[in-house]
Amino acid sequence: MSDAPLKVLYLAAEAVPFAKVGGLADVAGTLPSAIRALGHDVRLMLPRYGTINSDAFNLQSIGDPFEVPVGPGKEHVHLIGGTAKADLPVYLIWNEQYFSSRDRVYGFEDDAQRFCVFGQGALAALKVLDWKPDVIHVNDWHTAVVPTWLKMDRRRDPFYRDIATLLTIHNLAYQGITGRLILTFAQMESVRHLAVEQPGTVNWLAQGIAHADVINTVSQRYAQEILEPDAGMGLDSLLHERKDRLFGVMNGLDYEQWNPGVDPNITSRFDVASLNRRAANKAALQQQARLPVRPDTPLIGMVSRLDDVKGMSLMQPVVNWLAEHGAQFAIVGTGRPEYHALFEQLQAQYAESVHVFLKFDDVIARRIYAGADIFLMPSYIEPCGLGQMIAMHYGCVPVVRATGGLADTVIDLGKNPDISTGFAFHEYTPEACIRALDRAMQAYRDKPLWRALQQRGMNADFSWSTSAEVYAQLYHRAIALHQAGGT
Repeated sequence: MSDAPLKVLYLAAEAVPFAKVGGLADVAGTLPSAIRALGHDVRLMLPRYGTINSDAFNLQSIGDPFEVPVGPGKEHVHLIGGTAKADLPVYLIWNEQYFSSRDRVYGFEDDAQRFCVFGQGALAALKVLDWKPDVIHVNDWHTAVVPTWLKMDRRRDPFYRDIATLLTIHNLAYQGITGRLILTFAQMESVRHLAVEQPGTVNWLAQGIAHADVINTVSQRYAQEILEPDAGMGLDSLLHERKDRLFGVMNGLDYEQWNPGVDPNITSRFDVASLNRRAANKAALQQQARLPVRPDTPLIGMVSRLDDVKGMSLMQPVVNWLAEHGAQFAIVGTGRPEYHALFEQLQAQYAESVHVFLKFDDVIARRIYAGADIFLMPSYIEPCGLGQMIAMHYGCVPVVRATGGLADTVIDLGKNPDISTGFAFHEYTPEACIRALDRAMQAYRDKPLWRALQQRGMNADFSWSTSAEVYAQLYHRAIALHQAGGT
């Protein structure tokens, strides 16, 4: 494949520091700069929500308002631009009705219409910029409509005819399913119904999968798992049809953002050469969690959404076992009300062993990464996961279920002791999770063994640079496939 620099438009519904709901924002705020560092002309585009302060980011209007073909006629949008980290050009689609008047990213009844406006606006904005990308990199269902548009009506315009597409699936559970009247709104009545779509509906993620030149997920294991019915979320048959274009690329970690050597939110900063300083963080976390300050008691930490997919259905017997076997447990997160009630009950039952922070708090999360001995991620499904990578970089040894990105990043002590970084279990049962925790707690008592696990985890390279190179290769693949014709 050619090493010539590429022009890439990166489309996402959210990206730090402009707007964040979940992990997509972290990826979209970091990956484009990493690819740009390889010499490619990468530019980021997202909606301009009402929560984005133009003055704070020095955003400036670009050109005149332009028309987007949606609804009964056309919608007028504005384009504004600025720069982000590493001089990454950033463009925002500004429309008062669908974006700028809204105080959050998702959760509106007209989300399908909103992101049709964004996708159509992004394509129209290219002519305003007089800039034609070689590849448009779209993310999840919100922008998966773009490959469909490019494969359908936009092919009639020579400007768009040669643009290849890559679709990244961050989580297959979110598919953008809506009624077929959306096609009238999008002025795309010619879009064909797919076998995986329910009658009377449009599944935008499925449409994106069907029409993108290349598809990828955020870990190699997850790319294999979604070909099976259990993780395929109803789209496994379509993914099988396109499996020759399906790849897995591990997400990276932004080491500027996650660095225990300079993190101002933790009590004692440290690195792999000064791990002894980490003990002060454990003591501080125990104090904040109102747990007895006991240096030799294993402290298990979690930073998680409280939801079934994150393994919460396993937690009652697991926490009971930990408390009854002399361990401490601290978790920060929010989610389903029944799990709030469960953890409050466990905290009341084991006041000297369990503490729950029922809120989203980045500072407490960092203190758990820096102070807990063991980091637990028992996820039922985990496309990639960043928590286990952060934990390892902060010297917190992970215990994970071997699924998705967790299986790709954590090397079990029993499987390969010389390069191991943690502990893994396979069956989604409390018993399997407890066995893995028991192995970890036994290893914790062997201080030289434990220190070696910590050091290997801290030295593991999860930087974005490797993943960026793989994405560049996928861009070239998408271009070649697009030029060869067909889908």
